[in-house]
Amino acid sequence: MNTWRRVLVVAGWSGLGLVAVAVMLSEFLARWPAGSERVGPPLLAPSAPFPFGTDLLGRDVLSETIYGMSLSATQAAEAALIALVAGALMGFIGARLPRYLAALLHWAVASFAAIPPLLLALLLVALSSRGLCAVAAGLAAAPLAFLRTFERARRESLAGHAAHARATGISGSALLNRDLTYEFRDALLPTIARALAAVAIILSTLSFLGFGDTPPHRDLGLMIAAARSSYFTAWWTAAFPALALMLLILLARLAAGLDEGERP
Repeated sequence: MNTWRRVLVVAGWSGLGLVAVAVMLSEFLARWPAGSERVGPPLLAPSAPFPFGTDLLGRDVLSETIYGMSLSATQAAEAALIALVAGALMGFIGARLPRYLAALLHWAVASFAAIPPLLLALLLVALSSRGLCAVAAGLAAAPLAFLRTFERARRESLAGHAAHARATGISGSALLNRDLTYEFRDALLPTIARALAAVAIILSTLSFLGFGDTPPHRDLGLMIAAARSSYFTAWWTAAFPALALMLLILLARLAAGLDEGERP
């Protein structure tokens, strides 16, 4: 990794760290409780009292954006963890299965990976409930994470140094522990960042389409959808939540080293 790319990765993780702090302090940073209506005139343009303006119900858009970012980031973190366990970890283990079993597993997961993750998430939500949208997003992103890790682990297990290690009598369990250590050391953080970017896109789109959380819970995707009637007359009601969502995804992409950040 070159110096410039390393700087971007550090910037990405630093930004995600600040987002995490903002999530934990959302109640303190927001000037009004979540969903507080009529705190100002409806559709007031950005001004000193209301830097992000107000929405149709007189809610402070700044406070609502902070809460929306908190909910979106929390759900994305949960979904990324699911993608990491159900995808990347299972891919690492699957690559070490007997050859024919590993090939069958790879084919089965590749079949799911051929389905666009958003459509897969929509199907999972339809079969369960909106309350499980984070789980659905994580599982929808898992097949791509599985394939990426599987192929990398398979190449590692077939490399010359691995064959030499087996020939010298090193046990399979010792090789597994060594490879797992290297996998966590070299690929864990980029995998998490890629998954975070992917599931943030899936979750916000689910909410925008009406398949995510329902009010009074409002993430950034739902805030953007709720402002559809005033996109051109009151641009700030959608612009600031959209910018917050773009910032979250960009930071995750930077943390992943801009390496296909939308694909786990």
